[in-house]
Amino acid sequence: MRRLTTLMLCLALALAVQAKKETATRRSNGYPITQVPFTAVKVTPNTFWGDRIHAAREVTIPLAFSKCEETHRYENFKMAAYTLQHPGHEGLNTPKWDVSKFMGFSFDDTDVYKTIEGASYVLQTYPDAKLMQYIDSVLDIVAAAQEPDGYLYTARTINPQHPHHWSGDKRWVKEDFLSHELYNLGHMVDAACAHYQATGSEKFLNIAKRYADCVVREVGAQQGQACIVPGHQIAEMALARLYVLTGEQKYLDEAKFLLDYRGKTGRRDLYSQSDKPVVEQTEAWGHAVRAGYMYAGMADVAALTGDEGYLKAIDAIYNNIVSKKYYITGGVGARHAGEAFGADYELPNLTSYNETCAAISMVYLFHRMFLLHGDAKYIDCMERTLYNGVISGMSVDGGRFFYPNPLSSDGKYAFNADNTTERQPWFGCACCPSNLCRFIPSFPGYMYAVKDRNLYVNLFAGNTATIQVGGKDVVLEQTTRYPWDGDITLTVKKNQAKQFAMKLRIPEWATGSPVPSDLYRYNDDVLPTVRCSVNGDIVAVTTDKGYLTIDRVWKKGDVVSLHFDMPVRSVKANARVVDDRGRIAVERGPLVYCAEGADNQQFNIFNFLMPRQPRFSTVERTINGNRNVTFTVTAIETDGQTISIDEQGKAEVKAARLTMIPYYAWNHRGPGSMEVWMPQSVSALGNY
Repeated sequence: MRRLTTLMLCLALALAVQAKKETATRRSNGYPITQVPFTAVKVTPNTFWGDRIHAAREVTIPLAFSKCEETHRYENFKMAAYTLQHPGHEGLNTPKWDVSKFMGFSFDDTDVYKTIEGASYVLQTYPDAKLMQYIDSVLDIVAAAQEPDGYLYTARTINPQHPHHWSGDKRWVKEDFLSHELYNLGHMVDAACAHYQATGSEKFLNIAKRYADCVVREVGAQQGQACIVPGHQIAEMALARLYVLTGEQKYLDEAKFLLDYRGKTGRRDLYSQSDKPVVEQTEAWGHAVRAGYMYAGMADVAALTGDEGYLKAIDAIYNNIVSKKYYITGGVGARHAGEAFGADYELPNLTSYNETCAAISMVYLFHRMFLLHGDAKYIDCMERTLYNGVISGMSVDGGRFFYPNPLSSDGKYAFNADNTTERQPWFGCACCPSNLCRFIPSFPGYMYAVKDRNLYVNLFAGNTATIQVGGKDVVLEQTTRYPWDGDITLTVKKNQAKQFAMKLRIPEWATGSPVPSDLYRYNDDVLPTVRCSVNGDIVAVTTDKGYLTIDRVWKKGDVVSLHFDMPVRSVKANARVVDDRGRIAVERGPLVYCAEGADNQQFNIFNFLMPRQPRFSTVERTINGNRNVTFTVTAIETDGQTISIDEQGKAEVKAARLTMIPYYAWNHRGPGSMEVWMPQSVSALGNY
């Protein structure tokens, strides 16, 4: 009987998901190009991304749920519910109910929402009736803490007379600065939309809509409303998503208000991107996560409203990032102070911040820029950030995390949150682990896109996808070992659309330059090739906006074979990047590499000089310093020189061989030295 019940629940889940897919094909998100939803793509197990989604399912999500229990997250909702049921109860003046003593941050509720979101994405790849039931039980706890008018913010509801010290004495009065009431709303809405898409259940969606309706009533420019904007952005893009899902105009109107009034309320500074109205902003400044979320929200509103001012501003901001404030690893945020963007070309390595959440926000932005403009350069940036700036934030086993992601480490400088030099199992401010928890399982939703009868293949990973092209089903199977090699096979398993154009992204790293700007350039004379065939017949590789287009009547069993050479490339930075002068970085395919002390114990990696024309040899190897890390990586070795100084101050030069590993894989063997930008001249040694 128990097995039958489980099978029935899984069948119900599958039917609900199919219904959501059909709904998604009928409702536009406003963009010229439409994202193929995560519910339509199933990533193949035992592949690069299949392993990461599996780790999220087996380790990260259970860990996050356990931390919600261990760190009082659920208890916050229960205490808020008790106060609603027993207003004025005697405990309100006891230490137990002093919110600031047990709630670390006013946004702690979002860890619950983000974990549910990640679990919802996972349900697409791994249907799990037990997990669905657990989520449902958590939602019962969340729903009980919602006030009668829809307001849901435990930092105040627990003890209205003595709320969390960031919250202010009334609703919204500190939203511009610290309360995070709208930040909580944003993560709640995002999670609720994902839960609805994955399960078909409206339980969480109704909770989120009630809070959103409360915000629509109380926050705005009308008399009697609180004329404020989010201190920490994300509500803007979440409300736009809610509008697309429900079709209710009020949510889009509210999202646009929250952007339109930035720079017009009580808070006006660069840190919060509120020094001027958003349509007048042309550069990325301030807190990098808040900025990235806001820019993504601007793109959503631009797409949904056609506002030319928004389009112009977001184009300028994107160009500023990728041409002057973008790390080779795809991260952003040069400064620890304020977790913020720096000035143009301010890209330090040892002290770089590069918060994991900021990298995730860049994925949101770059993907939206592609949906607006249809140019592969935005996916190139997204891919760089995915493979380097995002997954570096989580250990391969899914159980340890980085908050910042520096490009150099001496093993002493405490770059990580909680003043540590290595990955941690959790943080008091858990925004990065819980953000990874929700983001990694959402990867399938970034692989494909459609426009009319055009099917865009944007990312390369083993998967099977059911895609609507012209309202008809096309089923594609993709097989590949990418990013370890550049061979990709796409097989048409089903095609009801008959003729359509398959648009294959040809990455810029395979043909021209690392990024779509002069910030970085290849520093070698390597000329990699790209090959493509259909059923064995060679196809000329010519591109438009970075895509090779194959337009034909497709038949079941047709096979597209795509090959990218993956030579090891050396990269130089623009001379204006002071910290990278006289240095080169190394990459292969979409992966940036680094040298780690654990692999080069015979010398100090900071004293290693790369040859002028380095020769690289690649080998398959396993990093096994940590028992949980058993994946195969490509190691790169090069003959260079090390310099040592004797007691008399004389320099001694010796030949040495350097081993390099993918940047995301560093620090799996404990703290130690690491370097991305390797010196090529003596003058660059020790310039940190």
